[in-house]
Amino acid sequence: MHETGIDRSGSALASPARPRVLIAGLGLVVLTVAVLQTAVVPVLGVIAEQLDASMVSVSWAVTANLLAAAAATPLIGRLADLHRKKRVLLGVLVVVLAGSVLAATTSSLALLIVARVLQAASFALYPVGIAILREELPADRMVSAMAVLSGTLGFGGGTGLVVVGLLMNGDADYHRVFWLTTAFTVLVIAVVVVVVPDRPRSAAGSIDWLGAAGLAVGLASVLLAITQGNTWGWGSPRTIGALAGGFGVLIAWWIWERRAPRPLVSTRMLTQRSMLFTNLATVSVGMGLYFAFLGLTQFVQMPSDTAGYGFGATVLQASVVYLLPGALTGFLIALVSGRFIDRFGARPVLTVAALAGIAGFLLIAFAHTAPWQVIVASILANAYISLGYGALPALVVAEVSSADTGVATGVNAIARTIGSSVAAAVVAVLLARTTATGMPAESSFVAIFVGGAATAGLAIVLIAGSRPRPGATESAEARYETRAMNHEWG
Repeated sequence: MHETGIDRSGSALASPARPRVLIAGLGLVVLTVAVLQTAVVPVLGVIAEQLDASMVSVSWAVTANLLAAAAATPLIGRLADLHRKKRVLLGVLVVVLAGSVLAATTSSLALLIVARVLQAASFALYPVGIAILREELPADRMVSAMAVLSGTLGFGGGTGLVVVGLLMNGDADYHRVFWLTTAFTVLVIAVVVVVVPDRPRSAAGSIDWLGAAGLAVGLASVLLAITQGNTWGWGSPRTIGALAGGFGVLIAWWIWERRAPRPLVSTRMLTQRSMLFTNLATVSVGMGLYFAFLGLTQFVQMPSDTAGYGFGATVLQASVVYLLPGALTGFLIALVSGRFIDRFGARPVLTVAALAGIAGFLLIAFAHTAPWQVIVASILANAYISLGYGALPALVVAEVSSADTGVATGVNAIARTIGSSVAAAVVAVLLARTTATGMPAESSFVAIFVGGAATAGLAIVLIAGSRPRPGATESAEARYETRAMNHEWG
């Protein structure tokens, strides 16, 4: 039966005859984000060795990617709100493809960093995908569809690590990782061409280019300080200057956006309690993602005979034995999480997810002498990330009009990036503390995992505080969910 969606103005939108195909296709698109974000991390050492470069220089392949993502994601989200979403999506994928081809063919570190900047456009695929779903699906299908896309971000990072572990077994050339991302991007472009409808633009408006530039510079400066603070020194003039300058630009941006007739991002929307707390909770869940992936991956590779802990796993063993069960769990949960959110509501599901995350992190923090303990902890942590990523965007979308979906989810995606960047910086600081053996202290890993439990607990507190005040205006989707589920919906 042909379905229709209803936008905020009440007009009918013809939706695809096969919505499941569309959801699956966009899920594949979103998987690109997770794979490109994590695939380069395990091969940084290989890149440094094969390009005869220092690890500090090679780390810019990650840093530049995060900075470019922070700058581009909200702007691309806004472009998707104002123009044909399929064309914006294809445009982003073409840029990502160019970056992958460049990375796969160059042996220059400078050009590799340029390639990673181009690949950063992939971060915008998620908010554009959510905006397409909202345009194509009726309200009663949105929550479960968003959960699939969002959960894909959660397990996709682990999947990327597993695939790279298999791909880089032995003395492999790092270029094969980028040939993989090239082939994958070509496949995704073909899927988008076939399954995503090409609708006329559904909203009118303009882009606040000055606001976009201010947000890009401010966020990039803050992230630069966070990602390079351990290298530069947290008290160095460069770190302090980047932080101070970034926050100064963001304050000026905020003042501008409050006064702009057509702002890039509504400051009123961002300061609304439910939206503010949800984005802060997203920062916490994003931190949990990197505490889990970076902490688990490096812990199992520690040689027990030298460090006194760990399992001496190779990259292949770490991927297949320790990470794969968690990645598969995250995949399965992503497929069914929408049903849980439909039935129980996003907040209860997120609370249960965070409790699983707390259990997993505390397990490995205080019991990590047997492989099964690490595997169980990985499964619980992946369940937390997958469910959390599925529930949070549902709360964001319920608070904004369809014309602002792209930019609102883009800001939420940046909150995730900030969380991941902060966690990566914390992990780097903790693991820099070495013992007489030259290995990181075991207490550093304990601190990482306790930090993961703490951020999961913080997510519970923030989501509990994000409930809208009595009498607050609810979205059409929110009212539908209230009637359908008899649960309060933000």
